[in-house]
Amino acid sequence: MSNISPITRRQALAALTAPAWAAPNASQKAASGGKPPNILLILADDLAAWMLGCYGNKEIRTPNIDRLAGSGVRFHNHFVVTPICSASRATLFTGRVPRQHGIHDFLTANPVPQPPQGQKEPPASFAGETMISDLLAAKGYQCGYVGKWHMGNDANPGHGYQHTYTMGGGSSRYQDPAMFLNGKPVQEKGYLTELMTWQAAQFLDRQNGAKPFFLTVSYFNPHTPYDGHPQKYYDLYANTNFETIGWEPAAPHALREKNLLTDTVGNLRKCAASTTALDDQIPVLLQKLRQRGLADNTLVIFTGDNGFLLGRHGLWSKGLASDPINMYEEVMQVPMLMHWPGKLPVQATRPELVSYYDFLPTVCEAAGADVPASGNLYGRSYLPLAMGKPPEKKKPWPSYVFGHFRNTEMARDSRHKLVWRNNGAGPNELFDLRTDPMEKRNEYENPQFLTVRDRMAQQLAQWRKKST
Repeated sequence: MSNISPITRRQALAALTAPAWAAPNASQKAASGGKPPNILLILADDLAAWMLGCYGNKEIRTPNIDRLAGSGVRFHNHFVVTPICSASRATLFTGRVPRQHGIHDFLTANPVPQPPQGQKEPPASFAGETMISDLLAAKGYQCGYVGKWHMGNDANPGHGYQHTYTMGGGSSRYQDPAMFLNGKPVQEKGYLTELMTWQAAQFLDRQNGAKPFFLTVSYFNPHTPYDGHPQKYYDLYANTNFETIGWEPAAPHALREKNLLTDTVGNLRKCAASTTALDDQIPVLLQKLRQRGLADNTLVIFTGDNGFLLGRHGLWSKGLASDPINMYEEVMQVPMLMHWPGKLPVQATRPELVSYYDFLPTVCEAAGADVPASGNLYGRSYLPLAMGKPPEKKKPWPSYVFGHFRNTEMARDSRHKLVWRNNGAGPNELFDLRTDPMEKRNEYENPQFLTVRDRMAQQLAQWRKKST
């Protein structure tokens, strides 16, 4: 058990928040001068881009995440490959897709056979996957991981991490959780989200700038269960009716967590409370960077592991919210915010389609690490885009992103989306997102879209071949 009482811990964290958004000093405005940057990755669980104010949400309060977006670069079209947690995280950290790394679904001791939901464990080969942390540790980075892992070996993630504080499996209670600290079980007292922030702060306190660090803070918020958060967050939404969220009555094909649709507004209030509780951790982490003199050369990245529906399309959760699997925009698009003083512009947005499989090359370029030559990686670094550089004329940025979840694949360009199931046997979908952004009209059998459909199916086949 931690020897810091919950009250003392909370007071210490609160003391960090007040000046977190102070204007950067002259040294913070300067470029890093070629020194490898520190990298702080903040990863949220079940957080869609559309749930944040900086992506247009008017009712869920995320002022600190919105400020982070304004202090750097926001990618408007950032997609996961797989709209489920374990498989998506594996792609984020390896740059490889499910058919390559072998995690196809969320990990659980009790998978469901029909329709398939969950995967009991990663394949034995997954232990040999090369992750970002392996590459950065080899470059001299101090690597720490705090929070949800959910890719097997939760107590001891390995992969070059010198400090870990992790949950067991994919779920936890928010009050008094059981955790693992550097592989040893600890029974904690207090609020899980603040405990994670505290452990992240402890890791940062040990950094002196002599070596760069790579720290992932993988929050459980806003994942279910929706109870266990401090009452003040529930109070914020006691009178919010979520009239602009766009939720609908339960769909006939609703599957996973359908029960949450019996009181959609009530559960929206609870999920919003969890999201705002997450939001309150951001200034604590940023202020700790400033307090330790680390902010000048730290690349801060904020994202989510998959999107979420929250009643849109009459579904609650993510890709497994329905049978068949869905790949709606809400579950595929997650935030990508990047903040790096002196290196990245502020109040900037990028329109390019970027993917989770692009993340490893991007971090490698920022850190000066080589991308593994043997991984058959499909992705490409979008760091030049974040820096405001135009795409290379000789090598334009790809106009497609792709998805893969069990028997379902996706190809998406700037206007259309093809959802391809059972190797083309269907049921398949084609949406014109420009005229039908809520994906209500399936144009797959529409003769007017035949050319588009065939072109996208060909692109998907090429991606499948390249990423095998």
